[in-house]
Amino acid sequence: MGTLVNDFLGGKLFKGDKGVWMIYFFLCMISLVEVYSASSRLTFEGGHHWGPMASQAGFLFVGLLIILVVHRIPCKWFMLFPFVLLPVSLLLLLYTAVLGGGSDINETHRWVRFGSISFQPSEIAKAALLMTAAVVLAKTQTEKEEFVRGKKRKVVGAIKGKRYLAFAIVGGAALSICGLIFLDNVSTALMLFLVVVIMMFLGQVPKDLMFKGLLSIFGLVTFVVMLSMVMPDETLQEIPGFKRVVTVKHRVQRMLGSEDEDEQRKAQKTDIQNLLNDKNSQTTYAFIAVANSNVIGLGPGNSIQRDFLQHAESDFIYAIIVEELGIPGALFVAFLYLALLIRVGRIAQKCPSFFPAYLVLGFGIMMVLQAFVNMSVAVGLVPVTGQTLPLISKGGTSILITSFYIGVILSVSRYAEKKEKKAPLVEAVPNGETSEYYTDGGMS
Repeated sequence: MGTLVNDFLGGKLFKGDKGVWMIYFFLCMISLVEVYSASSRLTFEGGHHWGPMASQAGFLFVGLLIILVVHRIPCKWFMLFPFVLLPVSLLLLLYTAVLGGGSDINETHRWVRFGSISFQPSEIAKAALLMTAAVVLAKTQTEKEEFVRGKKRKVVGAIKGKRYLAFAIVGGAALSICGLIFLDNVSTALMLFLVVVIMMFLGQVPKDLMFKGLLSIFGLVTFVVMLSMVMPDETLQEIPGFKRVVTVKHRVQRMLGSEDEDEQRKAQKTDIQNLLNDKNSQTTYAFIAVANSNVIGLGPGNSIQRDFLQHAESDFIYAIIVEELGIPGALFVAFLYLALLIRVGRIAQKCPSFFPAYLVLGFGIMMVLQAFVNMSVAVGLVPVTGQTLPLISKGGTSILITSFYIGVILSVSRYAEKKEKKAPLVEAVPNGETSEYYTDGGMS
């Protein structure tokens, strides 16, 4: 305990990239204020005025402990994590999505409960898949020095005979994990798959293989979409795995204003009643919250729509931020996530080896993508997805897993700083446009 106090007083407790630490603490402070403000509905139902904020503060404190532990772990040790996390997450997803186990919340089986503790296996699966992709991409690549336009460069390429290996392993793992998540959580599956594709692109996986694979998946998705549009909802719900497809279908139709409804019933209602029906209420109240901001906001704690939004403290917390803090506050929150992505990119550039660079990019892109999907839902750019705002929305599993991401990013930044001090880095440029990368004998 004395060592921790000395480290704290000496500024040695928080190691790694200072910019990431600053962004993290800003997000935590915003979270405490906005969750307290947005939880009036929970306070009214539970009768505990400080309950939601105390719960959020507790999860953030545990998350901080996770960061302090994880960011001290040497980043090479993270290469061992997928061997445990991947099979565990597959078993948990099979239990919840296929066998129908877990807790039934909002007509889904996303949660696994052990006594008073509950968590979403999809959160563990996201970390497992991203770490697996980073390991495979790193182990199937190499680099060599050559002269390009009279300058010495490091050229990235596939290990001899391993042209198909990264695509096969990463693609197979992504289809397995994302396919199981898709059965109960379409938006998470799509986001995770997109991040893996970005990692494969950055990892110089042959573009012809990626194009063929994505074309096949696009054909399958097109077939599913067409099937969902022509088949009755009752029939689709009887097909295993299509229950959530029906939900997504209705969300898209509501967003486009094309969802079928009995015209006579619709005509009997006013425009306000049609907007505030049970299916549209959350989105409509979020729009009203954004409109209430009047650019400068109502001030912290003065939200009006928090009393009407069912998930104001989680899925729609960005709408409450806009209502209370106005456009400047909304832009500041968006800036924090963009700044995090920029810091992650710089950390990756400093890494002298493949694995930590791919790992930090995967985690950083996943967090920022989820944040902007949540913000896009609040302002009506995309259909309702159920994605939380990382480190700000009220939650348990999401905060702890996101804290793990931050800890890994800080661990990699420590590694990159140490290597940068020992020797100057030579700029690495991809040489994917040449035929050398695509030949088996090019990297011998």
